[in-house]
Amino acid sequence: MKGLVCTEPNALELRALPELVVPPGWVPVDVRRVGICGTDYHIYTGNQPFLSYPRVAGHEVSGVVGPDYTGDAFQPGELVLANPYLSCGACHACSAGKPNCCETISVIGVHRDGAMTQRIALPPGNLLRADGLTPDQAAMVEFLSIGRHAVARTHVVGGAPTLVLGAGPIGLASALFARIDGADVTVADVSETKLSIASDGFGFPTLNLGAIDTGDLTSRFTHVFDATGNIKAMNAGLFHVAHGGTYTLVSVVKDTLAFPDPEFHKRETTLFASRNALNEDFRFVIDAIRAGKIDTDRLGTHRTTLTDAVHDLPAWARDRDTVVKAIIEVA
Repeated sequence: MKGLVCTEPNALELRALPELVVPPGWVPVDVRRVGICGTDYHIYTGNQPFLSYPRVAGHEVSGVVGPDYTGDAFQPGELVLANPYLSCGACHACSAGKPNCCETISVIGVHRDGAMTQRIALPPGNLLRADGLTPDQAAMVEFLSIGRHAVARTHVVGGAPTLVLGAGPIGLASALFARIDGADVTVADVSETKLSIASDGFGFPTLNLGAIDTGDLTSRFTHVFDATGNIKAMNAGLFHVAHGGTYTLVSVVKDTLAFPDPEFHKRETTLFASRNALNEDFRFVIDAIRAGKIDTDRLGTHRTTLTDAVHDLPAWARDRDTVVKAIIEVA
């Protein structure tokens, strides 16, 4: 079995891995597609805070149930996609129906080896049927679910002026689902290339934060989402929130969030952290793709193979402006 291994920061190797041992009750999955996520780029560059090396990355995965599966949850050959967050089922978060922020969560491709390989195994509860989706579409559901979860947590108001900071994949996902929920969405970034994708590809009004006086944005937006992965932008985002509005942090960085308490209080801001996604978010995304509400062809901008990813992933990590979603074809 072959797998793409990040042996240390800035070092990838295609290696022969031991054959998969399937734990009792788990489902073997023959991988078909893996989406490359910002987390995977951070693993490669050494900027992922929850990781040890070596690591097989990859958590945006679609595949077919292996022919050796003998359980009754799925049929061999059935196309499935992964909810990659393995939770304990017993902590406070899990008991409250929030396994996405389980106290001892284990994410495939981060805390344990992931899907940039030919076979994986997961518990039945971490797999969803992908009927009506292509393997490419099924591999995009996870990252889209991150945006959907952020929007669902925020309880977006129909027609509300909404600003999404960051026009990368997660920012676009947040913007798409905020628009589906009826918000009046503007996407902001410092990259004109990314903004062109957001405007020309998806029809969003855009703002180039590097070319305008950001003071003009002060207190204009009922909902603000940050998907920049930049602590300066995260700290400044509060000032764009209208009084009585919400500020949702989808990004996670190795740094300290800080903004003035008087500004936070006078707005009576509701602050949300949004982490991962729930199965209900995955199902919402699957239904949206089936209904044609998400243009997955425009999202899938780059593709490679497991062999060529040794060279392609580092190149895309260095220059991500034109990459919305890159897909690895495993089979």
